[in-house]
Amino acid sequence: MLNSIKVGSFIMERRKKLGMTQQQLADQLNISFQAVSKWENGTTYPNIEVLYDLAIALGVTVDEILAGREKEAEGLSYGKAGIDITYTDTIKKEMAKHLETTDRRVLNGLGPFASLYDINFPELKHPVLVLKSEEPGSKQKLAMEYGYTESICHDMINHLVNDIIVMGAKPLAVLDTIVCGNAEKDTIKSLVKGISEACKANECSLVGGETSIQPLVVESGVYVLTSSIAGIVERAKVIDGSKIEEGDAVLAIASNGLHTNGYSLVRLLMDKMPQIKLDKIDGLTFIEQIMKPHTPYYKAVKELFDQEVLHGMAHITGGGIEGNLCRVIPDGLCARINLSRLRVLNIFKYIRNSGNISDEEMLHTFNCGVGFNLVVPQEHKDRVMKHVGKYYDCYEIGVIAQGSDKIVFEGKINWL
Repeated sequence: MLNSIKVGSFIMERRKKLGMTQQQLADQLNISFQAVSKWENGTTYPNIEVLYDLAIALGVTVDEILAGREKEAEGLSYGKAGIDITYTDTIKKEMAKHLETTDRRVLNGLGPFASLYDINFPELKHPVLVLKSEEPGSKQKLAMEYGYTESICHDMINHLVNDIIVMGAKPLAVLDTIVCGNAEKDTIKSLVKGISEACKANECSLVGGETSIQPLVVESGVYVLTSSIAGIVERAKVIDGSKIEEGDAVLAIASNGLHTNGYSLVRLLMDKMPQIKLDKIDGLTFIEQIMKPHTPYYKAVKELFDQEVLHGMAHITGGGIEGNLCRVIPDGLCARINLSRLRVLNIFKYIRNSGNISDEEMLHTFNCGVGFNLVVPQEHKDRVMKHVGKYYDCYEIGVIAQGSDKIVFEGKINWL
């Protein structure tokens, strides 16, 4: 049990040992000196919000403050290795708020060793789980550097969901992993909040995951994110490209920018031309343009899954149209893509011109304005474009023909 007198005496002892006045300690913590005085008098305890910063200011651990004494100097401890169990427990309590869900399939919350999810689907004759893991790549580094903590979580989840809906799957549950060098409560709270909100926006649940603090492995201030998803689809309704046939139309759904690909090249460009960071493209700075969160496509296509109008879908990520649409084109068929039809976003034109990048490199590295492809029968293309057009720009860019090369580019991109 906590002893307020003992805790207060310990705080005062450590403060004086460091040669600080109550006011100086208060200034470090951005609080009033009266609060420090009340702690030292034993009338109140430091609250959770300030406890970790107080421990840093006094050069001790949270555990030592709450115990009212320093641990034995000669003994090693998890705290001395950089991990404060008491503090991490407070972080878990913050996480619990964002794991709350109305999804009745989620049978437990934060605390158990693993998450329980009910997969009874009486409406499906032969349910198939669709599984995928994802991480937002080197965009994470820019996100942490420029303050896009919650935004990068939407990148990760939207990318993850887009990868499974190409098979006609309904997203169900997500598990996340956060690896960090030190536990900054506000940052971890923002990450979990961002992941949870992105899941809700995609009609699935964040059911749990792992926050791993590794001070001797990952540098302080560095956060590495990853997540995994489970989706569900009726086996007979899996969309895998096998129904694609000659004459089908290839449709493009617009991206809003880079999404989560091409950032190694962009960072190289920024290193060589740091002045571009504040350049304006369509009213936004270069940084604001490249940090737009990945477009989510589930709501735009989900109502088409049961209408038998989708022969194939592709999420356009690293490798561009050629490296992704080819995954669903059957042998003996070819997607003939008219590059002159691509509605290229200005951010890609800016990157191409600034870096003197070839068309081939642009198409291989970036989505160039096409975030998703649909392959549909000619008789259904107008209906599909009208439906998707309620959410995003959707237009025809090619046709399926016979051929040995799965993707053939025709014409040239209009960069003007």
